[in-house]
Amino acid sequence: MDRALTAFIRGVDALNGAVGRVVGWLTVATVLVCAGVVFLRYAVKIGSVWTQELYVWIHSCVFMLGAGYTLLVDKHVRVDLWYAKQSGRTKAVVDILGAVLFLLPWVAVLLWTGIPFIARSWAILEPSAQVGGLPALFLFKTVLIAFAVLLGLQGLARAARAVLILRDRPAP
Repeated sequence: MDRALTAFIRGVDALNGAVGRVVGWLTVATVLVCAGVVFLRYAVKIGSVWTQELYVWIHSCVFMLGAGYTLLVDKHVRVDLWYAKQSGRTKAVVDILGAVLFLLPWVAVLLWTGIPFIARSWAILEPSAQVGGLPALFLFKTVLIAFAVLLGLQGLARAARAVLILRDRPAP
């Protein structure tokens, strides 16, 4: 069982690590597209809805796709006045409870409600609601599923790591 947990943890960590590296480059793309929009609008007097939507969509993808990576590197915002002072075993219990009671149910609700919403968008190949906007809103909405899956998997990996700690096994 310990080998299976370790393999699962390593696999999820590798997946979210790779996604995190790609998302880092999307941050650069966000800045470049935004700078381009500002230059075109104010220096050249050309504006377009799709370029404005593009940097907003890319920036949103950074947050949604990067959430699992952020959990992997333990950088989610939290008030850890109590948590930081606890032993490794207490932190492991808190991590398991946090994943089981809060993170995973929230991810399940997001998938439960999001999949029909996204399926309807795909059924009509939904474009942007804005005239001249990006043509593939349905693709952008699909990122919600990736967000839930990547974050949920990383929550499970974090809980699995905590289980190994409680079993006095080395955690990757």
